[in-house]
Parts: sequence; structure tokens; C-alpha cells
Amino acid sequence: MSDETASAGAGPGRGGNGAPKEVPADSSGSCGLAGQACAVDDLLSSLYPGAACALNHNGPFQLLVATVLSAQTTDARVNTVTPTLFATWPGPAALAGADRDELERVLRPLGMQRTRAERLIGLASGLLADHGGQVPADRQALTALPGVGRKTANVVLGNAFGAPAITVDTHVGRLARRLGWTQAKDPLRVERDIAALWPPHRWTDGCHRLIEHGRTVCKARSPAARGAQCWRQGCAHRWGSDPRPRAQRASCKKGSKADTSASGASSCGKWPAPRSVTCCRRPWM
Repeated sequence: MSDETASAGAGPGRGGNGAPKEVPADSSGSCGLAGQACAVDDLLSSLYPGAACALNHNGPFQLLVATVLSAQTTDARVNTVTPTLFATWPGPAALAGADRDELERVLRPLGMQRTRAERLIGLASGLLADHGGQVPADRQALTALPGVGRKTANVVLGNAFGAPAITVDTHVGRLARRLGWTQAKDPLRVERDIAALWPPHRWTDGCHRLIEHGRTVCKARSPAARGAQCWRQGCAHRWGSDPRPRAQRASCKKGSKADTSASGASSCGKWPAPRSVTCCRRPWM
């Protein structure tokens, strides 16, 4: 999960002060792009009900450190080193005074261990000097810390403090463009465009669901689902191919018929044909 410090720019869904322009209410029942975006999130919520932050952590400090470490590597790889890291240096004071050689040894599996060690020591020192060793619950204060960009700040705000925050990683950006929610590649512009389509209560967990789908189905080089249409009645969605992970698809016998719930999902997880008129025709994956 690479960290990017995005710059402001012009485009749809932007407030005058550079902050994301929020959707005031849930638009899942509408027939525009916002309605399609909410319908997609509803479907992904059914497909990935347990989607959450993939970085193992206990509290804001551990999440902040793990997110900083995730730059230019994977969350899974970060999870292999953080148990030793936090057992050896459990808090900002210990980490700020860490032996650099020993810290580099622990971080070596992630690569760029010298840069990472320097960044973590600077981060811990900044927490001690400016915040009494506590992780601030403020985006501006977070991004003022060494090694912390907007995306890292949003991860911490959304997952450690429960504040609505949109995390634009490579998966979120790719899916948002394929869905037609944005044309931007700049993370801040993508964040603002998604904020214009989703109400705030969807922001944090909705990004987890997009990330999960991007990792398991809609991959960068070989997307497993193509073509989608958003349907007004029941928020049903037609997929070019089954969007569920392979293990979940295997739980349904081929050709089986199942009762359909009011939401449009069958009891075995298969998605039935849409039941109403098309409200948008945008590329899915």
C-alpha cells in the first residue's frame, strides 16, 4: 500500500476549500451515477461482509506505524514483521530510542530497511515532541509527522478513530476509474470524486470492500468481471461474469436454483437477472 501525498486540483466533486464535497444523503435509490455507486457498494457489502483493514494492529500507534511501513510493499508482508517490531518497541518512546542497526534488521524483509528505520524513528520522535506520544486524531496534525501522507492519515482516521475517510490506494483508484466514477489518476482528485458519490457513512468500509474486490477479482492485468449495468429496482446488478471469489462460487452448485431475497441476492449468493430498467451504462471491470 504505497503512500501518496496528493495535491489539490480541479474536477468534479470538490468543495471550495479543497476538501471532499460530501453527498448529504444516501443516493442508492436514485438513478444517477451516485445511485450506481451506492448500488455497487451494497453488492460488495454482500460479497465481502467482513472487509476491514488488512494491517494487523492494536490501537492508533500500531496502525500508524504499520501504514507507514506499507509504502511500496504489501500489507501481508508488513504483517510478517510487525509482531516482532511491536514486541521489541511497543510505543513511541521505545521506538524513538531504538538501535538503528537492530531496527533495520527487523525491517529488512520489507526492503529499503535504512529508509524505513529512519522514517519510523522520526515518526516516533515527532509523536513525542509534538503530541506527548499520542497519535493525533486530526488530518493536518497527522500529515505534519515524518513519513505520513494524506492516504496514511485517512487510514488512521477511518480505522483507528472512526472518522469517515476515503483511502485511495491502487485498487480503489483502478476500480473507481473502471466504474466510471472518476477519470483522474491523482489520488486527491479520486478521493473527491468518490466523496461526491458516496455519503460519508460509506467512505471507510466502502474502500475496504473495493480493495478486497480489487485484490481477489478485478485485478490490474486480468479482471475477472467485465461489463455492468445498474438497476433501480432492488439495487440488482448484472455482472459480465460471477464477481464472487472462487471459494464462494464453489459453495453453489452449478445450475442450482435458489430463492431470491428482496435485495436481489439469492440464498446461495448467486445474483439473479435484473428486474427493472437500466439507469446507467458504464464499464464495470
